Amino acid sequence: MQQNKHLLVDLQQVSLKIDQKVILEAIDLQVRAGETVTLIGPNGAGKSTLIKIILGLIKPSYGKVTLAKSLRIGYMPQSLSVESLMPLTVHRFLMLSPKADAHKTLELATELGIKEYLESPVQKISGGEMQRVLLARALLNEPDLLVLDEPAQGIDINGQAMLYRLIMSVRDKLQCGILMISHDLHLVIAGTDKVVCLNKHICCSGHPATVTQHPEFKQLFGTGLADGLAVYTHHHDHEHDIEGNIVND
Repeated sequence: MQQNKHLLVDLQQVSLKIDQKVILEAIDLQVRAGETVTLIGPNGAGKSTLIKIILGLIKPSYGKVTLAKSLRIGYMPQSLSVESLMPLTVHRFLMLSPKADAHKTLELATELGIKEYLESPVQKISGGEMQRVLLARALLNEPDLLVLDEPAQGIDINGQAMLYRLIMSVRDKLQCGILMISHDLHLVIAGTDKVVCLNKHICCSGHPATVTQHPEFKQLFGTGLADGLAVYTHHHDHEHDIEGNIVND
């Protein structure tokens, strides 16, 4: 059960105020090894700010952030802009990682389907190819926790589905935790263990089947989206509690 898996991230009552403006308020959040937690919410909800707090880029005003000892984090940004005149191949870009070596880079490139692009300029590959390159760079750190900020940004629907399948296969292979921001709810909902609906505070959280029926989720995203998402959750002959645990009859 999820509770027995190693705790990687533990946020307790984390809040952030800037010039008396509340950015985040009383956030409790846990991510465990082998678990996928997806942050959803409207623009300006504080999702990227929360990620930056976990990465140590922003210090919260209040609350406690606890990370597992010697936690290795792989971070995949939404996108990366490289100056068009910069002579940078995919291979050279990956080798800039402090943890990169030739063997590991080639192995990851083959696994993620970007081996044929290694000598291509990063400016010349497609959006989907670039996202796989960014994923490869995040994985070079051999992370315990993979942090993904809108990983399928700017990719067509088929590319999105392929990328999310790839991410879930990586999780299963490495048994790393995944903390992900995504607006692509239809695609990620089935592979997510826990959804956290954020709007400066946590509106609701728990198993996808529960959260999509929560009144605050429906208020933010509409009943049409909530009802449509139901077909992407798995079918079973039991029920879950708010944390996704099986409830016995």
